[in-house]
Amino acid sequence: MNASKQVVFTPSGLRGVFPEGTTILDAARTLGVDLDTVCGGRGICGRCQVRVGSRPGIEARADRLSPPGPTETEYRARRPLDEGNRLGCAAQIVDDVVIDVPPESQVHRQVVRKRAEVAALPVDPVVRLYYIEVAEPDLASPSGDLQRVLMALAEQWQLEGLAVSSMVLSGLQPALRRGAWEVTVAVRDGAELVAVWPGFRDIALGVAFDVGSTTIAGHLCDLLTGDLLASAGRMNPQIGLGEDLMSRVSYVMMNEDGAGRLTAMVREALDGLIGELVAEAGRDRLDILEVAFVGNPIMHHLVLGIDPRELGTAPFALATTDPVEIMASELDLLTHPVARVYALPCIAGHVGADAAGMVLSEGPHRGDAVQLLVDVGTNAEIVLGNRERLLAASSPTGPAFEGAQISSGQRAAAGAIERVRIDRETLEPRFSVIGQEMWSDQDGFDFSLVSGICGSGIIEAIAELYLSGVIGPDGTIIGRETSHRVVPRDRTFSYVLCDDPLIEVTQGDVRAIQLAKAALNAGARLLMDHYRVDQVDQIRLAGAFGSHIDPIYAMTLGMIPDCDLSRVAAAGNAAGTGAMMALLSGVARAEIEAVAKRVEKIETAVEPRFQEHFVAAMGIPHSRDRYPELAKVVDLPARTPAPRGRRTRR
Repeated sequence: MNASKQVVFTPSGLRGVFPEGTTILDAARTLGVDLDTVCGGRGICGRCQVRVGSRPGIEARADRLSPPGPTETEYRARRPLDEGNRLGCAAQIVDDVVIDVPPESQVHRQVVRKRAEVAALPVDPVVRLYYIEVAEPDLASPSGDLQRVLMALAEQWQLEGLAVSSMVLSGLQPALRRGAWEVTVAVRDGAELVAVWPGFRDIALGVAFDVGSTTIAGHLCDLLTGDLLASAGRMNPQIGLGEDLMSRVSYVMMNEDGAGRLTAMVREALDGLIGELVAEAGRDRLDILEVAFVGNPIMHHLVLGIDPRELGTAPFALATTDPVEIMASELDLLTHPVARVYALPCIAGHVGADAAGMVLSEGPHRGDAVQLLVDVGTNAEIVLGNRERLLAASSPTGPAFEGAQISSGQRAAAGAIERVRIDRETLEPRFSVIGQEMWSDQDGFDFSLVSGICGSGIIEAIAELYLSGVIGPDGTIIGRETSHRVVPRDRTFSYVLCDDPLIEVTQGDVRAIQLAKAALNAGARLLMDHYRVDQVDQIRLAGAFGSHIDPIYAMTLGMIPDCDLSRVAAAGNAAGTGAMMALLSGVARAEIEAVAKRVEKIETAVEPRFQEHFVAAMGIPHSRDRYPELAKVVDLPARTPAPRGRRTRR
């Protein structure tokens, strides 16, 4: 017998003793080491690449493994193999050795994104590819081609008892013969054979969608590596039939085929985005084997072809809160014929799959800190809690945060004022505009390109006017004879932010923002009441709008409760990140399905304290709370708050 050698795998720490000449892949399989392979150890895919490592007593030396042989030489001729890397399926153990398995060679890897809002995404897709060599038929063996494929999967990959998709049979025999009895198959959830291709194949793509009422975002990912290949977005075409969700429900109620028309519009947009994504990445639609999506309850229902009118009136009943799986072709999406769509679970009422995606991404249930998640939109979705308990609510903020109902408001597009600063003494403004790098007080700024003000701009403008004393704690614009910027308008005043074109902050604008921010604040405080806390440990602002809000101004305005500002941050498109996690990982799907079932929904419409909180939150930043954490950072105008009893967590 060959001498036995010790093998230690890092970073897992798994170790064992194996006969000299054992391949690294065989040793890894024996120990249960997380080492990837699609080709089954035939030296084709290159996913089992490893490096020689070291530990005390075992130094890193290349001669602890066999010299590169024909398999690795042939692989290098086809694809690059980094210096020092070895193929685990070919390299043999000849001495005690430490084997480092890099993240890209692990089956259950994590992909770290550079953008802060997309951290480590687990990669454990529900669809996996397996390369197999199938015995040819002969007269002495009357079994069918499918049976020999299943036998090969059992022998070469230990996959047994697989169900077989009806779509497999029609293409099975041509694939076997074109591949000279070598094929790659796709297996879903380790239980169903869903596709077959001739020869070796390592391409499997997926798309994650965040379907918002205003915008739709799509992300094309490699299911095998987790790589983000392309991202694209477009306006939700349903806007033409209703700015907000309730107006679309009204459209459904007033038009016989209203739901069908809205469904067709959003599906067409999704299919169009798929076309943009594959074109940008230079890929093919038929490579897409899986789709995942999130959306608020009404978007969720419309994408799936479910009439949303029950969500328009109490008790706001969802058709289902469970995750939904459906063939992509049933949603009119042109992908591989076997591709399926996974819709994340909804939580309840107006807290939908987008909130579930936000929870999966931010993970309040994984820690001890009491975290407040806020997806700011026309209908804000709010989640509060930690690993012990999670609460959720929706709050009707309306479209003001997106520029609607504002006198010079517009969506966040080129020409919109997005940042505002006001001199405390002279009340002179300076602002920045989407599409221009410089500020308005810098040489070269083109005022002719200014077209309006978007949500983040109006929030900063009102907060700056409050800090400058132009707006009082009750939201009233106060006349200033010393400044030409504050001008009378009927029986109120307006602040002139830009002279040409004329863009003003009117009293009506301030009231619209007060109503929106009070609804958001009241929803958060209602959850805090139920959770029995007076202050939260962390706040995350999610969504396309939330990610562009400066936390200081959001808190100065009173959109969110007082909190240590160092622990308030934008979460970016957390819902979209959650959709990507569900696309790339079956473990992530199981996680959010379990968590969604234990989230407690608080219905703001029937809670008597919501109105009380709403009225108090109309003040800037609040009529009763002193905001001591904010006061450490911002010089707040003096005011005399009403006394308030302290609530503590029990």
